[in-house]
Amino acid sequence: MEMDSLLGIHDARQLGPVKFGVLGVQHLFAMFGATILVPAITGLAVSSTLLFAGIGTLLFHFISKMKVPAFLGSSFAFIGGYLSLKQMGMERGLPESLSLDYACIGVACAGLCYFVMAGLIKWFGSERILKYFPPVVTGPMVVAIGLSLSGSAITNVTSDWLVSMVAIVVVIASNMWGRGIVRIVPILLGVIASYGLAACMGKVDFSALNEAAWIGLPVARENTILAVLDHPDSSLVLSSIIAIMPIAFATIMEHIGDMCAISGTVGKNFLVDPGLHRTLTGDGIATALASLFGAPANTTYGENTGVLNITKVYDPRVIRLAAVLAIMLSFCPKFACLVGLMPAATIGGVSLILYGMISAVGIRNMVEAHINFSSMRNIIIAALILVIAIGVKYGANDAIAIGPITFSGLALSAIVGILLNAILPHRMDIDIEQFNA
Repeated sequence: MEMDSLLGIHDARQLGPVKFGVLGVQHLFAMFGATILVPAITGLAVSSTLLFAGIGTLLFHFISKMKVPAFLGSSFAFIGGYLSLKQMGMERGLPESLSLDYACIGVACAGLCYFVMAGLIKWFGSERILKYFPPVVTGPMVVAIGLSLSGSAITNVTSDWLVSMVAIVVVIASNMWGRGIVRIVPILLGVIASYGLAACMGKVDFSALNEAAWIGLPVARENTILAVLDHPDSSLVLSSIIAIMPIAFATIMEHIGDMCAISGTVGKNFLVDPGLHRTLTGDGIATALASLFGAPANTTYGENTGVLNITKVYDPRVIRLAAVLAIMLSFCPKFACLVGLMPAATIGGVSLILYGMISAVGIRNMVEAHINFSSMRNIIIAALILVIAIGVKYGANDAIAIGPITFSGLALSAIVGILLNAILPHRMDIDIEQFNA
């Protein structure tokens, strides 16, 4: 069947069960690399991460009335908080796992901030709240999200140019000249081709795969609250909340940016229907629940938004299938090991395109909103958002300390953009040519 290039496919069931299933697998691959990277860095369990990414995604879909094609994976924004609290706890003589439990308490409290924002939007209406997040703010934020991720993609690409280029070429060729199912699953084909080449060249060590079991329970610690109550340290709990809870402001801004990106990609205003208060609530519940069971905080994933943009298949059912597959895979250590052995160059090649797609969606949002960049006011707002986000990411290791709180580039740029939009008078809307004259 022919696909409407403008509207895309909103009911993937018409493609048949085989194509439907392959699309779900593709979304699984899109989120997998980044999702397992967070526990790999922090020390949290990979299997519990997959389990609660799937559960969190399904909860998000239920709360958002099954309308939003978003996948919730591990949030990178909280990595600094996890590592900081882990170090603080270990300096007090606590084991690494218990130190991470204290960090999870702070992340769970951060998840509660989503409910506060959702309540404000529900009470005052999205129009009053969203006037602080116009396209001149959210557009550059979406662009910055993609560009902030680009460094990791380039690092992975340079680890093996040949393997990564195969992934890039296959994705582009499948998307541009493919027909039927080939055009719908370019990301998955890129992964298979690149991974297969690396394996044939002997660049993948499969020895760990033989030791992994086919079926096993997800690795998860006891409830973090119970663990902390068994070893109470009120000052460490307070430190965790103070250090980590403010990060929620950044992730809420990222959530709004992601919702704008998904809305722009699909062509539906999800901020109105089902409503930003519902999507924020779903994200908050997913984050709080995952944290209470020792899994990383969840967030809406730009990688899957990139897949939506490439495939033009916008059916949320496909995302829910990916969530179910993630839950199933959390019980299969061998498959998790197989995907975990995927060459960094393969991930980099695919990510290079996906991250670029995110930024491109941000640019498209600003174009469609007819943002006037002859306005000095708009230029100042967009410029500072982009420069701060990218500058802090690559010039300060994505960490700016203001008192006891550490802000990421995205968080700081979001704050600056929102404040400038609220403060700068519209009389600054002077035509550039008039200004130069």
